[in-house]
Amino acid sequence: MAASGVPSGGSDGTEGENLSPSPPDSSSGGGGGGNADRRQSKRISEQSSWEAKDSEGKDYLYRLGQEADNMNIAVGARQGVIDDLFVGNFLGRDSDIVFDYRQKATRSFQYLQGDYYIAPAFMDKVACHIVKNYLVDHLDIKVPLILGVWGGKGQGKTFQTELIFRAMGVEPIIMSSGELESENAGEPGRLIRQRYRTSSQVVQNQGKMSCLMINDIDAGLGRFGNTQVTVNNQIVVGTLMNLADNPTRVSIGQRWRDSDVTHRIPVIVTGNDLTTIYAPLIRDGRMDKFYWQPTREDIVNIVHRMYEKDGISRGGVETIVNLFPNQALDFYGALRSRTYDLSILKWIDEIGGYEDLSRKLLKDYKAGKLPTFIPPEQTVEALVESGHSLVKEQELITNTRLSKEYMKNLDG
Repeated sequence: MAASGVPSGGSDGTEGENLSPSPPDSSSGGGGGGNADRRQSKRISEQSSWEAKDSEGKDYLYRLGQEADNMNIAVGARQGVIDDLFVGNFLGRDSDIVFDYRQKATRSFQYLQGDYYIAPAFMDKVACHIVKNYLVDHLDIKVPLILGVWGGKGQGKTFQTELIFRAMGVEPIIMSSGELESENAGEPGRLIRQRYRTSSQVVQNQGKMSCLMINDIDAGLGRFGNTQVTVNNQIVVGTLMNLADNPTRVSIGQRWRDSDVTHRIPVIVTGNDLTTIYAPLIRDGRMDKFYWQPTREDIVNIVHRMYEKDGISRGGVETIVNLFPNQALDFYGALRSRTYDLSILKWIDEIGGYEDLSRKLLKDYKAGKLPTFIPPEQTVEALVESGHSLVKEQELITNTRLSKEYMKNLDG
């Protein structure tokens, strides 16, 4: 096969050595100087570094291909290591081409501008869980890796947690329940392990605290009635259980190395009903639980901070909370949004109505040719009016069962 330039090396890493322009040794199966010249002429590129050897003297790229998690882009474009062709002067002579991409995996919360209220009980639980996991080597106790924050819908579980991350300087990696299912078997479990290891790299490389957060976990793993349990559901549950039991040895497919020890990273999950999740995952040794039900004082403080920039006094907030009791926190945020409706409709009339609205919004508005939208002035009366409208919609949804109306003729 010498005429074709295709080596006949086996799986021991020698086929990469056959591409070397140096005279072949006995392990490469080469014949003589003529064969070496022909092999050198078949090199793909003069800039290629395929002849590079690793520390054991084997072909570097061949070993690289055997390690599933260690691709060229993960190593980075370092001059003389992979291939100088991909370094280029515009990236610098020693640059990691995916460094910025990996940095974006974490959440830094620049969008959380302003002074928000953090419930003391919530702060104590989340902060204590994070600190215990970072000090686990100095504590003579069993520390659960996972904290399950659960409670009613719209009570601000995720938002309060993000505020705590910002206050503590934690840069977490945040996942949603939509990432816990895939058309490829095993992919969500691998993704969780990969995100966990990335969070560990934030601690190691940046010197910042980090954690893994999964929002609405019961929506992805919960079992409701006749819900089908998929292979990915089982793998995700098994992955989380394995992380809780072995938080410093996390594989995503590569060969085990004694030095491959992952930093212990606390995991925080949110959900509405943890009883729908596989029971061994939520046992006390693996998951610490925190039921979040804000008190009236918490609600007043949170809503007051929300409306403070609008000039709404604490007394006005208490009036609103008293008029609409037993409402979730997101209800009071929706009040403010509903007050904008009339102002937006008025603005649409000012720009000429609904006709040709698409062109005006996409072109004229960006060009500054449309009138500036002026937000409405917030008053207690306007918020109360919006509240009654929202409550009416809630009651219609609760009391009107259109599905039964549609299906009544099919009964019997």
